[in-house]
Amino acid sequence: MQAKLVPKMALGPLLYYWPKEQIQDFYQQIAETPVDIVYLGETVCSKRRTMNYEDWLELAEQLRSQGKEVVLSSMTLLEASSELKALSRLCKTEGFTIEANDLGAVELLSQAKRAFVSGPSVNIYNHRTLQFLAKQGLKRWTLPVELSKTVLEDLQKERPSGMETEVFVWGRLPLAYSARCFTARAHNLPKDDCQYRCLDYPDGLRLRTREADDFLCLNGIQTQSAMTCNLLDEIKSLKRLNVDVLRISPQSHFTVKIIEAFDAVVNHQAESSTFREQSKRWALSGLCNGYWHGEAGMVQS
Repeated sequence: MQAKLVPKMALGPLLYYWPKEQIQDFYQQIAETPVDIVYLGETVCSKRRTMNYEDWLELAEQLRSQGKEVVLSSMTLLEASSELKALSRLCKTEGFTIEANDLGAVELLSQAKRAFVSGPSVNIYNHRTLQFLAKQGLKRWTLPVELSKTVLEDLQKERPSGMETEVFVWGRLPLAYSARCFTARAHNLPKDDCQYRCLDYPDGLRLRTREADDFLCLNGIQTQSAMTCNLLDEIKSLKRLNVDVLRISPQSHFTVKIIEAFDAVVNHQAESSTFREQSKRWALSGLCNGYWHGEAGMVQS
């Protein structure tokens, strides 16, 4: 069997709120895909409890037994002491690498002298930050989604020895987090009595302009792009920049096909143009790649 080529494939953490059965069925499918790394855990809202800590850990063990490298992801925005306690518990979990999505997680993991990876919400904009976090235990970082390939090229020239680089290559872009739940607000509900309306939107709630153009996507306290970032045509550039891992963000449909398409292009089994029309069907509300080219994020170059 021919060895797979780099970069590796990663499936990022599930950003949406799905029923437990749907989550379990989804990851059973993922176990059969060529994805190398799977991120697990709730990163958006602590009220999303269809899967608890033990459920995620059981799923992690199953995926690892099926040959996947599993990373446990932390919350991005912590607002309560209960969330800090949950973070502390997560950071003490043995046997799995932790993805730090805020500096609180970085601090806890650094104190424990544990190697960790960073998600795209950790603002690494220059080589000094990258070098500082490397001293804290960072072993793989994810490029913030708003940065361009030109910035990445500069950072790659001075990245610390042994540091891996990951790039978000498919999915609605996570843009911002707020103490307010926008999904609840859209239904005239208070955050504390949201009635778990996120369950009604397995890929988030699209927000349109007055001209009826897709603009943003509301996902609880998270704001995403309406359009789907697609860097499938940029595989050659990503390889030239020595990117180690490509991150695909889960969605309720076509995730397996998307993984297979990226894997085929990475391993020279197909050209990206082969999937150009299919990519349009797989996208949730159109495609974009503007940030990668140093332009407005919603642009498709």
